[in-house]
Amino acid sequence: MKTRITELFGIEHPIIQGGMHFVGFAELAAAVSNAGGLGIITGLTQKTPELLAKEIARCREMTDKPFGVNLTFLPVLTAPDYPGYIKAIIEGGVKAVETAGNNPQKWLPVLKEHGIKVIHKCTSVRHSLKAEAIGCDAVSVDGFECGGHPGEDDVPNFILLPRAAEELKIPFVASGGMADGRSLVAALALGAEGMNMGTRFIATQEAPVHDNVKQAIVAASELDTRLVMRPLRNTERVLRNAAVDVLLQKERELGANLKFEDIIEQVAGVYPKIMLEGTMDAGAWSCGMVAGLIHDIPTCKELIDRIMAEANAIIHQRLAGFAAR
Repeated sequence: MKTRITELFGIEHPIIQGGMHFVGFAELAAAVSNAGGLGIITGLTQKTPELLAKEIARCREMTDKPFGVNLTFLPVLTAPDYPGYIKAIIEGGVKAVETAGNNPQKWLPVLKEHGIKVIHKCTSVRHSLKAEAIGCDAVSVDGFECGGHPGEDDVPNFILLPRAAEELKIPFVASGGMADGRSLVAALALGAEGMNMGTRFIATQEAPVHDNVKQAIVAASELDTRLVMRPLRNTERVLRNAAVDVLLQKERELGANLKFEDIIEQVAGVYPKIMLEGTMDAGAWSCGMVAGLIHDIPTCKELIDRIMAEANAIIHQRLAGFAAR
């Protein structure tokens, strides 16, 4: 299947694995890329640029296909060593970067100079248009369903994607609620050129996270996520657990007086405990509503092959059958 996204990134299938904290390691990125998608290493999971350089080299040993690096620009006083991370990306020969968080404009010239394609994560049409205006090559349009940060507009993909298609000239992928061939065909029908999957790729054999995490996703339904940090306007969709219940209780009790310090125990530094050690109640962790559509833990190749087979069957059989009536 050829789309502007497959052409842009030099991949076989229009499927991207989103950057995920303490999930996007070389093992997963290489497995997705080897299966024909675009695997993504999560840059800031690596504590230093030197460690990111090693992770890129490790991924290079596992695949000769294109893969990318996610770089999230955080609104913090003491910023990570972004110049160092970008240097590691360039010297590692990476040709795709997924940016997220704050506006990446100041970093685009050096990335462009080295032939790196940039796809920026956006939760609204206005932010997507800004990304287009500053020179991003593509955008990942994240609907309200997505795990992680869905923004504050609460617009689901059935509205957000066709609105993006009405406004954008650059290609975009659908993110949030993507799990299977139905998702891909729907995304294409609504104007996207492919899809980005996060939660679905956590529940794969190659995802280097504790089995407790994968089993929690398989066991969850579409009703088991919660929105946290809404009072701080830093909304995050997470899987419900004991720590999330405590966090939400604090939000209810403190209301407008809530400060980040009040919930730091539930949200700060919890990912290693959850993803690597499998301590499922250690804190809040990002998970999409799409968990309700995830029922198994395949290899990345099995998953992507299944998605493409299902998508092709829907297009050439089911939908073609409607047209012939």
